[in-house]
Amino acid sequence: MAISAPERTPEKRVARLSSVSAKRVIEPDEEILGDFGPGQIIPDELLLTAGLDLKLTAEQRAIISRQQAAAMLDGGIRLEAVLLGGFGLMLASWPDLTDPRLVYLLHEVGEETRHSRLFVRMLTQLQPAAPNPFHDRIGRFVAKRIYRLTATHKLLLCTMVLAGEEIPDLIQRRAIEHPDTDDYLRRANTYHREEEARHIAFAGILMPELWSQSGWRDKWLVKRVAPSLVNLMVNTQLMHPGIYAAAGLPALRTHRAVLRSAAHRQLIAEAMRPVLKTVLASAPQMRGRVPRGWRRICQVDRHGRSA
Repeated sequence: MAISAPERTPEKRVARLSSVSAKRVIEPDEEILGDFGPGQIIPDELLLTAGLDLKLTAEQRAIISRQQAAAMLDGGIRLEAVLLGGFGLMLASWPDLTDPRLVYLLHEVGEETRHSRLFVRMLTQLQPAAPNPFHDRIGRFVAKRIYRLTATHKLLLCTMVLAGEEIPDLIQRRAIEHPDTDDYLRRANTYHREEEARHIAFAGILMPELWSQSGWRDKWLVKRVAPSLVNLMVNTQLMHPGIYAAAGLPALRTHRAVLRSAAHRQLIAEAMRPVLKTVLASAPQMRGRVPRGWRRICQVDRHGRSA
């Protein structure tokens, strides 16, 4: 049976997302219990160092796997904090308090808060020994300004929300599908992906509306600055050099080798193409004129097609 036009409106689609969130409330402190198993928790094929010419011992692989998971959790907590800050500003200035978009934002805030509580518990269980070198005084100074820039510009925030959800989503999907992934990590990833799928859908609904309402500066930030912010997010938060230092490897040299590897570049490109697709659907005038930063990170041509 064909769906009638009113049911295809953004309001109806957002209301359906709210309905699902209301019916399926998952409390991780009750449903996602357990602890990581000993040793290696991420299989060799999914380690950041996969594909590099490194002779790693079983102990080093175990350390990298646990530090890699810890970095993702740490980065997830910080990125979701930026999302909560930006959404808080949006909620405070929302013109129509009966708008179904506002209702779903409140659902998403609640879900992201529960995710962060789970991530904190998992991070405590891992007890990461690898400090992130980008969390020094200068790094925190820069991060605060980037976080503030992102949280205070709705269109940029929506873009970074998509990137910050699509990249971990792909990593988590690969981990879930691999039989050698730690069971506790698999269950946590499955729970997280279920709710993040709705968040991605909501951002896809919101992006065209925000684009039409935004001025040239906000659009310029998405076109020219967003790809660099995504690279910073990945390189300094989700995959920082401390991961390799904990395993006794040269931190910066290994970090650079990982970032330059074909496997890493393909992972980020695969995750970011859906983000670019959403941006192009919101701004069709960009087709044929995809900015260089987007072309490089997504490995596409100026039309947005895979290179």
